[in-house]
This record gives sequence, structure tokens and C-alpha cells, in this order.
Amino acid sequence: MKELVTAALTAAKERGQDVADVPLTAIAATAGISRSTLLRRLGGSRAALDEAVRESGVDPGGRPPVRERAIEAAALLVAERGLAGVTLDAVADRADCSLPSLHTVFEGRDGLLAAVFERHSALPGLEALAADPPERLEDTVRALHATFVAAFAHEPRIVPAVFADLLGRPDGPAARVMAASLPQSLDSLDRLLLPHVRSGRLRPLPTPVLVQLLLGPLLNHVLMRPVLEPALGAELPSMDETVDIFVDAYLRAVAVPEGGATRAAESRGGADSP
Repeated sequence: MKELVTAALTAAKERGQDVADVPLTAIAATAGISRSTLLRRLGGSRAALDEAVRESGVDPGGRPPVRERAIEAAALLVAERGLAGVTLDAVADRADCSLPSLHTVFEGRDGLLAAVFERHSALPGLEALAADPPERLEDTVRALHATFVAAFAHEPRIVPAVFADLLGRPDGPAARVMAASLPQSLDSLDRLLLPHVRSGRLRPLPTPVLVQLLLGPLLNHVLMRPVLEPALGAELPSMDETVDIFVDAYLRAVAVPEGGATRAAESRGGADSP
């Protein structure tokens, strides 16, 4: 049976399909035997082959792939238990897959947590925003705030759990997860902010500084809001009002006044002229 499992996995990889979706004819051809011989060796049904593939640590398919089931299961576990409470054993049990298959797909726990964070963090929203950015600086800043607020409120609540772990264990899995997603996040933020720097609408500060000034107050507020709401009640501005305040404060801090932007652009144009 081992050589048949190898043939099934090879055929599935070559065709880009789950094992369960690969025709027996293709598996037989890969194994160098006829379909009738394959069926005879399987006892007349492919169920034995699918079970053997599953025992080898690979899900044969016929339902959502292991990757999808594991990401969904891990996200729910993170929301329930926090990052520290998520083990590969628990994910395998919740996703109804084998432990070896998780190692094969994600190369360990950090890879799985990184995939969960990538899907449920602000990254998808950032990439979508960078692909179709607003023209006005104020609209860009407001859209960035809205993207991060939505990420914190998104269910299952992965982003708050990651920040909780990061604050409690600066060298823990959350730090590694965020480091893995940082290049993609900074690339999107560069595409959103640097055009405004080049046009003279935004002060020419390093991107990390621009981002920290942009998101620092917002992240601090969102993390503290569950404590502030019962304490301050109606005195606490709504989330929309809070975003308006932070957008205005950011623009006052780093935006170049309209006249200054025009002079800066003219100055650069003159410097570029022969």
C-alpha cells in the first residue's frame, strides 16, 4: 500500500488537487499499473487508499483542505484561550486532522499562528486599501484608522489576543507572528503614505515614525477602551468621534499646510529643471 500512497500523493501534487479529487486512472498511471490492477489491490474501492493517505499524515480531501480547517480551528482557539493556550494537538483535534499534516502544511505552530494573524488582522484591509488608495491625505488617514479599528473588532478577536500576548511576553509567539507580517504591512503603508510625502502634503519622516504617530494613539485607546467604557460611561466619545479626533490630531502633527505643500512641490520642480 505504501507505493500506492506515494503514487496518489505524487499525482495529486502534479495536478494541484486533493488526493480525493484525483481520478484512479491518474493514480494508476503514476504507479505504473492499470486501473483494474489498482482497484484489485485496493479491494475494489478507493476508500482504503484514502484511509492509508490519511494515516500517512495527509488529508486526502473531499472537504475543506487541512490548511483552511486548521486556520479556522486555530482562530477560534486563540479567541477562546489566547495564544498561549493554542497547541497543535488542540488544533488537530478541533480541525479533525492529523498532527503530521499540520507540520507539513505550516511547518510548526508559529507558521500556523502567522497564517491565522495574516487572515484576521488588518493586513487584508491594508492591502485592499493600498490597491485602490484615496486621493486626499485626510481620506487616507481616516481609512487607515477605520481599517485598524475594524481589525480589532473583527470576530474571532485575533488582534486583541495577539497584542495581549505581545504585551505580556515581548519575546513570545505574538512577537514572531507580527515580525512575519511586518514586511507586507510596511509595504502597504509605504504605498499609502509615501505619495503624500513626495507631493509635499506630508512631512518627510521615516515610514515607521509616520506609522507610529498615526496608530500609536489609536491602538492605545482601543486596548484601553474596555476599561474606560464602564468607568467613564457617556463621557467617553464614541469610536467614530474618537477616530475623528485622532485623524485631526495626526494631520495637525504631520501634514504640511496647503500653501507649504505647493511651495515645496514648486521648489522640487525648480531643482529638477535644467
